[in-house]
Amino acid sequence: MSQAIRIHQTGGPSVMQLDSVRPEEPGAGQVRIRHEAIGVNYIDTYHRSGLYPVPLPSGIGLEAAGHVDAIGDGVTQFAIGDRVAYGNGPIGAYAEFNTVAAGRLARIPDAVSLEQAAAIMLKGMTARYLLKETYPVKAGDTVLYHAAAGGVGLLMCQWARDLGVTLIGTASTSEKCALALSMGAAHMINSSQENIAMRVREITDGQGVPVVYDGVGRDTFEISLDCLQPRGLLASFGNASGAVTGVDLGILTQKGSVYVTRPSLAHYVASDRALAANTADVFDAVARGAVSIQINQRYALKDAVQAHIDLEGRKTTGASILAP
Repeated sequence: MSQAIRIHQTGGPSVMQLDSVRPEEPGAGQVRIRHEAIGVNYIDTYHRSGLYPVPLPSGIGLEAAGHVDAIGDGVTQFAIGDRVAYGNGPIGAYAEFNTVAAGRLARIPDAVSLEQAAAIMLKGMTARYLLKETYPVKAGDTVLYHAAAGGVGLLMCQWARDLGVTLIGTASTSEKCALALSMGAAHMINSSQENIAMRVREITDGQGVPVVYDGVGRDTFEISLDCLQPRGLLASFGNASGAVTGVDLGILTQKGSVYVTRPSLAHYVASDRALAANTADVFDAVARGAVSIQINQRYALKDAVQAHIDLEGRKTTGASILAP
């Protein structure tokens, strides 16, 4: 038997419990991984709360790294003991073991540690699709990113700098602003003290930005629209403050015929080929030093409840990981 965090009902962090489970045997085309490090991501709180429904009872977590423990029929690309990671499910990463389709795994390069891989897979793939696919940035662009001191945010700061892009970030404290600046943000706006849209206009000489990357959701939706250039794009990719609802499409005309998209990583890595291209780019960025993952919180698997309390309480910066 092994241990896994499971939810039998949706709700606050306390609905997560540590259960004893039997590790699943891999079927054809599958690999079982013994986890060494597990990533904690905001989407996990959506599954736990019921915002993103999952069949109950359920495991939780989409991202982990470890060693290949068992191999199903037909798997030839991995061997027992290989270092591998995944960042797009299957759900159930908060556990000592998980069984994953071989095509959804990435081999971890020697230059990347297991902890780094567990902390960067989902966040790194998210940063990559936002910067290179949702709105493909080019050198000289100026962009806005909300919550720049978070796990994805610190990667965006670094990767934008590597691509020659000026990133304006927001954060709720002066300490978080300083952290994001140290990681590559060109400008930071303290959202608890400054008018975000006004500061963006000042920084861009009144022009606004061509794209806003917004993982906050309800609290920043209209602010983000106010920061855009005419025909700019709002990429609303998360709901940290709650879901955006009840939108009158006429507001998009009023704000300058702007666009809004609600992207999801799953649609950008739906095929094994797309996933492999994304993860290869992420690991390349880490290996050549263009980005580094800041693991600022570590918890034991049994302390997953506290990890979620801290994450939702905005007490974390960078990445958080669980150790099984």
